[in-house]
Amino acid sequence: MKSKIRVLLGRLMRNIMRSPDTIITVAVTPIMILLLFVYVFGGAIETGTDNYVNYLLPGILLITIASGVAYTSLRLFNDVKSGLMARFITMPIKRSSVLWAHVVTSLVSNALAVVVVIFAALLMGFRSNADLVGWLGVAAILGLFMLALTWLAVIPGLTAKSMEGATAYSYPLIFLPFISSAFVPTETMPKIVGVFAENQPVTSIVNSIRAILNDGAVNNDIWAALAWCIGIMIVAYIISTQVFKRQLT
Repeated sequence: MKSKIRVLLGRLMRNIMRSPDTIITVAVTPIMILLLFVYVFGGAIETGTDNYVNYLLPGILLITIASGVAYTSLRLFNDVKSGLMARFITMPIKRSSVLWAHVVTSLVSNALAVVVVIFAALLMGFRSNADLVGWLGVAAILGLFMLALTWLAVIPGLTAKSMEGATAYSYPLIFLPFISSAFVPTETMPKIVGVFAENQPVTSIVNSIRAILNDGAVNNDIWAALAWCIGIMIVAYIISTQVFKRQLT
């Protein structure tokens, strides 16, 4: 099964490298948002920190991942509509390897985009107090977030009737960090908005990553962050695999 996944993964990664618009959307757009908020709005935003890029980066990383997983839906949609999916499942390979190839591709491509964004942030003055263990912890949280959103992306990729429908689900995910603690503290928001921002998944994930990167330690938000990521991942995995099985019958 592993060898089959590697072959399918190689096909998908070659498609990504041949599609410059994918690279631009996933990596460059979050960097442009980072530049805009740091150098245009940063001087007018009060976050209680000396370096706004340090405050902003965790939210930008989540936006990067949310943008990237939209292409997972699109790649799956193209495989289904072109008939490639039907061909793959008739071949002497484990059928689940077809889905796992898309999932692993999403993890690899999004990890590369995250590294590019972090490198850009370093050039802009980002600095972290986290040690190696802390960075590994951040990587683990981001990995769980990627996996959760990737399995969520599989569902519209398999069920959408149009290309627009396959990617439309990602727009709320990209917008969600803007109504969280990613850009400003939630206590500065109007009460109703602040209550929503404080209790949605992005805020706990952003706060956890920010605490590790800036303070070198975890905070209480880590438990809510892990619960959200694991919960979304399990539910999305169950639904997506059931949808896949129904399409095989």
